[in-house]
Amino acid sequence: MENSNLITSSSQSEKHEEDDELPKARFWDAMDITYWEGFWFDPGLVKPAMTFRSTFTARNDDVLLASTMKTGTTWLKSLALCILRNDDVLATDNPHFHLPTVEGVAYSTKPLLAAATAAPRLLHTHLPYSVLPDSLKTSPAAKIVYIARNPKDTLISMWHFFNSILRPFPLEAAVDCFCSGVHHYGPFFDHVAEYWIESRNRPEKILFLKYEELKNDPKSLVSKIAEFVGKPIGSEDEVEKILWKCSFERLKNLEVNKNGSVLVNVPNKSFFRKGEVGDWKNYLTPEMAERIDQLSRDRHEAIGLFL
Repeated sequence: MENSNLITSSSQSEKHEEDDELPKARFWDAMDITYWEGFWFDPGLVKPAMTFRSTFTARNDDVLLASTMKTGTTWLKSLALCILRNDDVLATDNPHFHLPTVEGVAYSTKPLLAAATAAPRLLHTHLPYSVLPDSLKTSPAAKIVYIARNPKDTLISMWHFFNSILRPFPLEAAVDCFCSGVHHYGPFFDHVAEYWIESRNRPEKILFLKYEELKNDPKSLVSKIAEFVGKPIGSEDEVEKILWKCSFERLKNLEVNKNGSVLVNVPNKSFFRKGEVGDWKNYLTPEMAERIDQLSRDRHEAIGLFL
């Protein structure tokens, strides 16, 4: 994978802050995370994120997928790969292998195949909008597709995910963690708000998707994504074929997703739990749900966003 100019080249990068100069906090009672530019990150992702911001040169046909954690990233990557690449690459390896997250390639367990090597370049990031490369923001034609999800379902998905790769953590503590914003790529509400506001200001530049709407009306939303990235789909049969290739049931049961690991200490199967809407009702108490809902009202509904 020829990606050093995209992600890890440091010779031209900005002068990095020393790790010990950045604030740190304990996450999941298992690891430290680092505070940079208003958000919390795995310490190993800060320098790659800085380098990406300072050295990446966008092309007008670039397509950047963006999301915070556990909001439908795997599904969005799968759909974009099928829309822009046509062949069924998902049958040969995990979607995160074919379309890695730019700031996280150092955590790959094996050489990666990157959608970024073909034109149009297809990239993914979990980074907030505010730290994206200026060349991406100012490019007259490069596109950004962002996916958001109900915060309560996001939290429950995150809770299961980190319980599986780090250690079991009390749900009450996980709610505290989520609501305080001290979690990977958090605060969640700020991350989502940045992309929402920018999508309202520049709808031709950023397509803002809601996971729930994609689940409810997948045909229309897949067609909308394809149109937005400049690869309109010619027939309903093609849309249905893409949806089948990317369906949760199919991906979860592929051998490549049952075994192995694309990322260090992250089994491929951990990306496929339920994929349901409303699963939070099986876990959160009314008090927990109200606490998150209040944050949603304060932070999102105030800017016209309802998740």
